[in-house]
Amino acid sequence: MFNTPGSNANAVNELVICSLFLASRGVVEGIRHVETMFTEETDADVIKKRVESEKKYFRGQEISGKTLGVVGLGNIGASVAEAALALGMNVVGYDPKLSVDAAWRLPSEIRPAESLMELLEQSDYVTLHVPYIKDATHHIIGEKEIGALRRGANLINFARAELVDSEALAARYETGEYNGKYIADFADDVLKANPKVILMPHLGASTSEAEINSAAMAAVAIKDYLATGSIKNSVNFPTAELDPKHSNVACRLCIINNNEPGMLGQITSIIGGLDLNIVQQLNTSRGKIAYNVVDIEEFPEDPRELQQNLAKIPGILSSRMIVGLPGFGYYTSAMGESENYYDS
Repeated sequence: MFNTPGSNANAVNELVICSLFLASRGVVEGIRHVETMFTEETDADVIKKRVESEKKYFRGQEISGKTLGVVGLGNIGASVAEAALALGMNVVGYDPKLSVDAAWRLPSEIRPAESLMELLEQSDYVTLHVPYIKDATHHIIGEKEIGALRRGANLINFARAELVDSEALAARYETGEYNGKYIADFADDVLKANPKVILMPHLGASTSEAEINSAAMAAVAIKDYLATGSIKNSVNFPTAELDPKHSNVACRLCIINNNEPGMLGQITSIIGGLDLNIVQQLNTSRGKIAYNVVDIEEFPEDPRELQQNLAKIPGILSSRMIVGLPGFGYYTSAMGESENYYDS
């Protein structure tokens, strides 16, 4: 199974920018007020006068010159940060897991925060773009962090509901010491009736463009896997970025096995035992799964024999041979059952 990171980055980015305005200008509250007005009044002239005179109840603020704190600077967070800079905002970013390559791609105008607390204390708006990890980011915005928010700071969460401690946020609202808005696209029973909270359906990636991008990225990932053995953005397999096999390589053997000591030695022994020369090899792992890719100079006289011998090694889950057309020669052995398929 493959992920498609970044395919919905622009869709979520646009919704976050929309939410900055929703938090600032009383748009939702004003719409609700006008809807209520039409149930209270029947005279069109009275309604027109009220619409004009009662706009004072929804006076807001401009976002230009304000500070946006972006928690998580991956594809979406970086996109939001760039858009906010273009709107004249100051941007503070925090991401302890940020890679060097990702850091180089960020605009230099983004000020890095040394800690989440530092970011919260500086920000007029805070937007969350980190994954949910039970023992790491669960309630990353908890009682202490909510207490660090400025009185009027607005919190935006289009990542995961569990990132924010709803009970702690509700308690802070009750003290009267905090009147910022919380905008999220998750159902929240604790905060649903709070007038400072705007909840919407999970709309982040709900655009036709994002769905097309996601499907295209998945198709490319599958194509690369079939053609070269590359694995990118897998849910549970290690990453392996591979070029197409070179002209001096007759076949490429892709082997999935348990991540156990001695597996690579056993694999190469079987290949060598058939008088096959290894041109190059790649070994990578993730958790309990290892992935071995071996380029062989000669095409084996009997490819079935090679893959059957590999399948006899305890811990080998499957092997796939790439020869000419992707997918030529496939032999699996898992849970005591074996299958092999060969293209004609």
